[in-house]
Amino acid sequence: MILGVSYDLLRWEEKNLIEEAKKIGHNIIPLFTKDFYSFFGVSSSLNLDTDVIIQRNTSHSRALLTSLIFEGYNYKVINDSTTLIRCENKLYTLALLNKHGINVPRTFVSFSREKTLELADKLGYPVVVKPIEGSWGRMIAKANDKDILMSLLEYQEYTTSQYRYAYFVQEFVNKPNRDIRIFVIGDEAPVGIYRINEKNWKTNTALGARAEPLKIDDELQDLALKVKEVIGGFFLGIDIFEDKERGYIVNEVNGVPEYKNTVRVNNFNVSQYLIKKISEWVRK
Repeated sequence: MILGVSYDLLRWEEKNLIEEAKKIGHNIIPLFTKDFYSFFGVSSSLNLDTDVIIQRNTSHSRALLTSLIFEGYNYKVINDSTTLIRCENKLYTLALLNKHGINVPRTFVSFSREKTLELADKLGYPVVVKPIEGSWGRMIAKANDKDILMSLLEYQEYTTSQYRYAYFVQEFVNKPNRDIRIFVIGDEAPVGIYRINEKNWKTNTALGARAEPLKIDDELQDLALKVKEVIGGFFLGIDIFEDKERGYIVNEVNGVPEYKNTVRVNNFNVSQYLIKKISEWVRK
């Protein structure tokens, strides 16, 4: 198999993917986004001798645009552009999951400050304000009262986000100082972690949370595969909260997931497993 790896930053994951693919005997074509370009509508075409391209750009915009370009030339891409759009836009993710009866945090979207403040009173404080597009737990804030919420809304309006006048507000789920990150690879959910943070309500490892191994029960596995069926894609990182009354609640889905800490604490070779599942898929 000839495997393309599209990236803008060579992190541990990208290096490990390339190393593991070479060990197995596959050929690798690195595709560094900042050196990449493409023409449409002219006689020349994108000529990459690959069976499939793994999308690993850290920038959501570069990931989406390069996937679109590759697909425009009929290359197979993991993950495809449709999946990336569904994952990047939190409202799109929640709308699809909600439509299919999957538990999500109680959330409202409003387009005026006044209505947002009114709905937050009904939802009950604290509430969490999120950008509709964003990652790694950044630009996400908790408002314990109306004054703080008003300040956060004003701040959002002065950002450059195209959705700065759409207010995306969620309940604060009282999770047990942790959340769950479970990975779907192909048609399986083989590995996951707890992300634990006793010092901060945010459980992103990029913001200081520690990873611990997760034993995946049948309910959690079924939920992860149902999310994959709804969102699409081949390689997903699904973030799940645990609620004492409602059980598992799906918070977000990542279309270009990081997995260094998952490999470290589980002693599970994610890159090798992913390449194996891709190889099976390509042969079908």
